[in-house]
Amino acid sequence: MHDLPRQLSADELAELFSGPSAFVDRLAQLEDPLGRAREVARSLTDEEKFEALATHPRIGERSAEQHGEDPAVLTELAELNRAYEERFGFRFIVFVNRRPRAELVPVLRERLERTRAEELETGLDQLVAIAEDRWRRR
Repeated sequence: MHDLPRQLSADELAELFSGPSAFVDRLAQLEDPLGRAREVARSLTDEEKFEALATHPRIGERSAEQHGEDPAVLTELAELNRAYEERFGFRFIVFVNRRPRAELVPVLRERLERTRAEELETGLDQLVAIAEDRWRRR
């Protein structure tokens, strides 16, 4: 990706990934950290993957990318988040891409039907997509 940085500090990466983690620390040691993030994510232990996902806010919680304050939607997202975390044992992550929260309800419902392995890989991919988008919007 032509507009991604060649090097970023752990602090800069922690900002893009919503907090520090072993994942961020590994990326900070590399050239082209965002370009190599998916490759590095696949090499993490499950515990490191869970840690990386846990740094990101839950859907429905405050973040720069999420908007829409319909109380019914927020309640439904909270319930679906709980169901997701109970089923998979880690946080649901989706690249919101400036969509209203109401559009995320069917996405979360669909992903609840997937396997744990699929969701762990998808969650990390979405985490990287969010970081890439944050970098581009800086």
